Amino acid sequence: MAILTEKIIDEALDNLHKSLIELANGAAESIEFQSNHKEVSNFLSSQFEIRLKNLLGVKGIDIQHLESGMKNKIIQRKQKIFDEISKLFKI
Repeated sequence: MAILTEKIIDEALDNLHKSLIELANGAAESIEFQSNHKEVSNFLSSQFEIRLKNLLGVKGIDIQHLESGMKNKIIQRKQKIFDEISKLFKI
């Protein structure tokens, strides 16, 4: 298991941010998602969790074993990303 540093988590969250914004932009343009913002939010939340697990997993880091400070940082960043996404959908 690798040691998680601020740099590693910041890089992972930056990549995740870009990825989810691109995904949200695609969903915003998709006819099947345009009328159901709750469905988009659920889909993007699921994608956040999956992609975060994958990004950290590549580094040999298990999300379950993160210290509370790192978990809080992830939660705060997730909220920031979803605030930005909600502006895209004008929710």
